[in-house]
Amino acid sequence: MQIGPYTLSNPYILAPMAGISDRPFRILCKQYGAALAFSEMVASQPHLQKHRRTLQKTDYQDEPGLRAVQILGTEPEQMAHAAKGNVERGAQIIDINMGCPAKKVCSVAAGSALMRDERRVDAILSAVVKAVDVPVTLKIRTGWDKQHKNALNIAKIAEQNGIAALTIHGRTRACKFSGQAEYDTIKQVKKAVSLPIIANGDIDSPQKAAFVKAYTGADAIMIGRAAQGRPWLFAQLSQTHFDRPDLNEIQQVLNTHLESLYSFYGNIGGVRIARKHIGWYFQHLGCLPAAWKKQINQVQQPDQQLHLVNQSFNFFSQQSPV
Repeated sequence: MQIGPYTLSNPYILAPMAGISDRPFRILCKQYGAALAFSEMVASQPHLQKHRRTLQKTDYQDEPGLRAVQILGTEPEQMAHAAKGNVERGAQIIDINMGCPAKKVCSVAAGSALMRDERRVDAILSAVVKAVDVPVTLKIRTGWDKQHKNALNIAKIAEQNGIAALTIHGRTRACKFSGQAEYDTIKQVKKAVSLPIIANGDIDSPQKAAFVKAYTGADAIMIGRAAQGRPWLFAQLSQTHFDRPDLNEIQQVLNTHLESLYSFYGNIGGVRIARKHIGWYFQHLGCLPAAWKKQINQVQQPDQQLHLVNQSFNFFSQQSPV
């Protein structure tokens, strides 16, 4: 797949996920074969551009491959300014968020709420594309709700404005993450426009990825929640001979991930953020006793957390992996 001047090594991409797609997780997914990994979404408001969290979300130090950042906002001029600032900090691809269904995002008319205002969509896309000399991509949903599916209209606006690729999550904003994703809208859009299309939503296995790609005709597949606790999913997608790692390798991967989080966020922040990742890894391994999980979630220091996590693998080794 081609995004502007960049040719991806395979059609499998890590989604931008708030609180998840940080540098440690992006690097891990790339090591397992993700051709591209987007940052967490970053706000476009000028007063937030130099905020510590904004800079942390777009920290690419020692990150291999292309550097892609997703920006969020509602004002064309602010979005253009944010895009320029991120390019100056090293971003090679700018992605525009018009797909986030979160209430706190949509309540200020950002994310997928923008799909209700096609004129504003046009103004934002035009401003951002004109502001930078790197490829600009767009992520949307199928529409605001099931009665107002306008992904095709948005796709045509994107094409007219020079958007380099379009990601479509197969749900409306009203659906959030409930129910099943539908792929008919993605298929319809792919047939109607010439820009590359990336399909997203409920793709959690090589079989599902192959089906969605064939059914929709999409140029690439974006993986989101399915990669949580399973960064090796990208290797399973791109290498037909790759099976799930054995327990020892999963333990090594989790240890590497945790050490990276401690280094990136510091001991206190790293331990706190690591808790959700530990939970996702363990979901794929079996069920720990509740008291054990509670203890892991209460420790405050990296060495304590690592010790309990590694003890847990002794427990899993006696169980049948899920």
